[in-house]
Amino acid sequence: MPIRAIWAQASTGAIGAQGGMPWDLPEDLAFFKRATSGCPVLMGRRTWQSFPERFRPLPDRPNIVITRDEGFEAPGAQVVHSLDDALEEAAKLDDEVWVIGGAEIYRQAMPLLDELWVTRIDLDVDGDAYAPEIDDSWHLVRSDPADGGWHTSRTGTRYRFEVLRRS
Repeated sequence: MPIRAIWAQASTGAIGAQGGMPWDLPEDLAFFKRATSGCPVLMGRRTWQSFPERFRPLPDRPNIVITRDEGFEAPGAQVVHSLDDALEEAAKLDDEVWVIGGAEIYRQAMPLLDELWVTRIDLDVDGDAYAPEIDDSWHLVRSDPADGGWHTSRTGTRYRFEVLRRS
């Protein structure tokens, strides 16, 4: 079962600030939806809570929420209490799984991941959640644009999509 993680990060490595994303990039949200639709998505409690209620659970994919809180409820999602439990439940549903955040869950999952799908955002912003370090065990297999350049969002923000695989 391939295990993939997907996130968007600013040039500072920030992936979030105050429970949200410190940018407006509709193209990244569309990319995220296309990539993860139909597959189980694993997330931490704070990531689940960061979604507006009208988007919970994320549509067209099984949602699995990881929390240490034994009493936590996530209507429309399955609640588990460890990353291992989440992966076990996801394997029952599909042969592909996506880790979608947050920072703590990404860090726990890094040793298990096969691919990283990262949207690089050309912004220098502060955050309170940061992407895990991508070390030399990862190599770039795809970039969009293919030349490694940048797209420009309709909001004026520059970005590019990258797919990395473990060597």
